[in-house]
Amino acid sequence: MSFTQFKSLSEVLKKYRIKYEEEDFELMTHQLPPSYLVEDIDFTLREVVYQVSEASICENLIYPVLKAAWKPYTDVFAIWSHQAIEYDSELSGMPDYIISKRSELGKIIFETPYIAVVEAKKDDFTSGWAQCSLEMFTIQKINQTDKFAIFGIVSNGETWEFAQLQNNIFTTYRQRFDIVALDKLYNVLTTILEICKKQFEN
Repeated sequence: MSFTQFKSLSEVLKKYRIKYEEEDFELMTHQLPPSYLVEDIDFTLREVVYQVSEASICENLIYPVLKAAWKPYTDVFAIWSHQAIEYDSELSGMPDYIISKRSELGKIIFETPYIAVVEAKKDDFTSGWAQCSLEMFTIQKINQTDKFAIFGIVSNGETWEFAQLQNNIFTTYRQRFDIVALDKLYNVLTTILEICKKQFEN
């Protein structure tokens, strides 16, 4: 079954009896994004007609930012594009992007996902969070524990929203982060990667 079966976050949380909370996001890292990323995103925003399709938004804005944040963590994480995940016939589908633990067996082995990323199709963040929350819940089931924090990201390329699922509690972070403020967005992503890294190290 597709991850697009629900139309709102509340439908998903009600279906699977997950509690909803809101918090402010607290940065753990304070790093400057790499200069190549700043230059590339600035060029894209000025010169590229990226709004023409969902694929163009992913390729020109979402993936470059994710990839740059992930690069310092390539020894511990892997990034996947359109990697199918399945827990059962109801909880299965294909997230736009997933960040998982890097397998000791090699980079082609998919193992222990932590972060699901969804492109907000037609700027519809409501449907985007319905899809992303279901992916997060599926990941939690695949990992066979609710103690690890699973993170979700929904973005239309320009605006980025974040949430966490842990211990049957879905926490939405109140702030929305803009790609124009790339330094802050970059540090949100690296903070999440640091949290995930500490989880499996402990």
